[in-house]
Amino acid sequence: MSARLLTHLRHVDLAVPDYEKQLDFYAGVWGLTQVAEDSGISFLAAEGSPEQYVVRLRKAEEKRLDLVSYGAASAADVDTLAEQLLAGGAQLISQPGKIDTPGGGYGFRFFDVDGRTIEVSADVDVRQHRKIEEKESIPVKLSHVVLNSPDLNRTREWYERHLGFRLSDTLMHPKMGEAMHFMRISNQHHSMAIAQGPHTALHHISFEMRGIDEYMRGSGRVLRAGFRKIWGPGRHLAGDNTFTYFLDPQGNTVEYTTELELLDEDTWHPHVYDFSQPEVTDQWGTANPMNELVAKESFNDVDRGCFVAPPV
Repeated sequence: MSARLLTHLRHVDLAVPDYEKQLDFYAGVWGLTQVAEDSGISFLAAEGSPEQYVVRLRKAEEKRLDLVSYGAASAADVDTLAEQLLAGGAQLISQPGKIDTPGGGYGFRFFDVDGRTIEVSADVDVRQHRKIEEKESIPVKLSHVVLNSPDLNRTREWYERHLGFRLSDTLMHPKMGEAMHFMRISNQHHSMAIAQGPHTALHHISFEMRGIDEYMRGSGRVLRAGFRKIWGPGRHLAGDNTFTYFLDPQGNTVEYTTELELLDEDTWHPHVYDFSQPEVTDQWGTANPMNELVAKESFNDVDRGCFVAPPV
């Protein structure tokens, strides 16, 4: 396993055909703030986050996940990680260097084992952010991203070996076997999870709300605006976080969450949870049942933009 050089999740970038509708959703009812725009590309920040942006939208003919971006502590760590990836046979898209996006910084991009574009950066300027007002009920940061993989164990092992992720917990089903691995790069229960799916795609993006009341108020706001709720509200067992899942206008699943578990990494041992047990998927018993129709929504469309990387 590689030494842990990643510090946190920075942003998730999406390509979308219906750009204006997506922008209206994320910068409107979802509660993000457009901080920059350039020729069909918008950068959207969470008001409570020091990150320059947490979502980037790009106008494109075909829907896809453009990239997932992680932070590193220093430029030296960025260089070390690039050297380790090259030595391990990973394919780099760019060499470490200056990043020309809001906040600048120093970083590089590469393909993961499923062909997704991943970015790692350091020395990005801190964004002037503000305290969220009481009952404002908008995201304070990007919480985590979940990725679909046709071979979740190969993907898990790649992220452990090359990027220093550690396994926190696993979901399994008596008939389906292992279905999801929750992976961490800090004491936060997961910054990423890998879900078993029929194809490579985005499963969902999760946004942190400031407490239960604001999580519920925000969920209600999205419901009243007429957007489709897939699942929730409820509280998972793995991670102990709340969840309400919606579809954005392009059919990507997005989540409001709060109170994601912080672990004592010195004593933590991964659990294997049977998600056929209803208390595993929802401790509260308030969410609609998890079934095949709910699961299929999160399979998302085939991401044809992904480079098909060889097994590593």
